[in-house]
Amino acid sequence: MTKLDLLQGKLPAHPGVHSEDDYINTAVLVLLVFLNGEYHFVFQKRVPHIRQGGEICFPGGFRRPQDATFEQTAIRETVEEMGIPEEKLIVIGQFDTLITPLGVSVNAFVGVADITSLGEITPNRDEVEWVFSIPVSYFEKHAPQKYEALLQVHPTIVDEKTGHEIVLLPAKELGLPDKYMKPWGGVKHVIYVYKVEQGTIWGLTARIIVDIVKKLQD
Repeated sequence: MTKLDLLQGKLPAHPGVHSEDDYINTAVLVLLVFLNGEYHFVFQKRVPHIRQGGEICFPGGFRRPQDATFEQTAIRETVEEMGIPEEKLIVIGQFDTLITPLGVSVNAFVGVADITSLGEITPNRDEVEWVFSIPVSYFEKHAPQKYEALLQVHPTIVDEKTGHEIVLLPAKELGLPDKYMKPWGGVKHVIYVYKVEQGTIWGLTARIIVDIVKKLQD
């Protein structure tokens, strides 16, 4: 067997995310309920003192060692955060894995909660301030605002305490071109924003909504 044959045999039959373990791996559940004759997205507003405090999002979080799959992560987090029994959650599919500019892999699943009102949801008050829903049709009728942020790679940072420069990538010593001795890249990252009565839906959550609406309208 040649090295080429060996390499060919070790290439994945079903390619996934390259170097997945190098990312912060998460999963979310795009939660839907059927209320008043139509499907609604169910959102949570996170309590102020935790990660992404005060923001509006779908249930989800980091994958843990006990989660055999990302789907299990999404379901577990939904049960923990929203208090919906697992047997009342029906997963209907999954989006492509999204890698954010900050190095987080997001595995989004679409699920339906077999409940008849939001009153059946008992959110974990350590994580969730309140829960609300908005009809999917609202987002089909209202386009999001669209903004951009600039992304750059910084080979050095300044220590906040001492004010000294810390070299992360010694470009000069490595013999790299001069342009890598200062911030480079400058790629524009699109950010979607929905202003709703309950607050601002933006970032990853808005991105997922945009993708769903597009699929519904294609």
